[in-house]
Amino acid sequence: MEIKDNTFARQFETVVPEGMLAVEYSFQEKKIFLTKINTPDSYQNDDAINALLKNVLDLSSEKNYRVVPIHPKIVSFFKKNPKYKELLPPGIRI
Repeated sequence: MEIKDNTFARQFETVVPEGMLAVEYSFQEKKIFLTKINTPDSYQNDDAINALLKNVLDLSSEKNYRVVPIHPKIVSFFKKNPKYKELLPPGIRI
C-alpha cells in the first residue's frame, strides 16, 4: 500500500478502488496527534484502514515521533496491536 503524507491537508492518504482513505493529523513538537479517519461513503473494508494505520505508525516510528491517538478507531487499533503502544508518549495509557 502506497501512502502519501499530504502536509498541506495534514493527512496521510492512500487510494483504494472506492476512493481515498485518509488519516488526519496535527503535529506538535515530536508528537503527532491522529485526529480523524476519512473514508468513502459506506466504506467497510477494515483491512485497508488497518493497513493504512500500520503504515502511518511505522512511518512515525522511523521518524521517532510519539503518537497520540484521538479518533476512537485509532484507539481501538492500538488496543488490538500492543506492539505500537511503545509509540505513545509518557503518561498516555490505552
